[in-house]
Amino acid sequence: MNMKTVILCGGTGTRMKEETEFKPKPLVLVGGKPILWHIMKIYAQYGFNEFIVALGYKGNMIKEYFLNERSFVNNFTLDTKTGNLIFHNNDCDDFKITFVETGEDSLTGERVRRVAPYIGDEDFMVTYGDGVADINIHALLGFHTSQQTLGTITAVIPSTRFGFLDIDESRKKLKSFYQHKVTHDTDNKSKEYINGGFMIFKNEVLNMIEPHSMIENIFPRLAEMQQMSVYKHLGRWKCMDTYKEVEELNKIWDQGAFWKIW
Repeated sequence: MNMKTVILCGGTGTRMKEETEFKPKPLVLVGGKPILWHIMKIYAQYGFNEFIVALGYKGNMIKEYFLNERSFVNNFTLDTKTGNLIFHNNDCDDFKITFVETGEDSLTGERVRRVAPYIGDEDFMVTYGDGVADINIHALLGFHTSQQTLGTITAVIPSTRFGFLDIDESRKKLKSFYQHKVTHDTDNKSKEYINGGFMIFKNEVLNMIEPHSMIENIFPRLAEMQQMSVYKHLGRWKCMDTYKEVEELNKIWDQGAFWKIW
């Protein structure tokens, strides 16, 4: 089964206006390629190459990028009279992408609700359009299957903390979830885990997501039901939340990106 991956690409990226004033955040370039492409490459490396992209802010630009990507990366001859194209090479990725307009101002949970018809009756994965990791998707899926819970989230340790997880270590399940942002540590308690994306849900969770809600709103309810497992990713993870992080990701790419597992 090639489980589909929903990538949340609708936000405005207000904390990095230098880039997102003119393009959606998932199209911000790292090493000359959109961050969205890097995320897809991670999943595709493990055989999960079917994606549902939940579009919002400047979603047409994401469509246009992938519609034109073949001409961006290959040499071709164009007959301007007939419009015929002859490609001289075909260095393309093997992605199957469903693009879904989920509303300019929709919250993340609502976006997942609106892509539900394209998920069908299968279980599905969800991640954000701005985070990369050297994560083994097969190991994540194996853990999710063994836990037999409705959902699994991936816990990571970031350099800054926002929205941290209270984990029951013995059962590897979520006890509670704090959505509010947390500033830099001053007492070196930097070991709290946060939700790093790379989530997996059983299909029935689609019916539990409230209209016009955040996807994270379902976490406390699943935790209370003891139905939310936590996969600890002990490797590296980084999200692109500010322009400074764009620069950092590009620097890491130039030095040998930790998430480049393909």
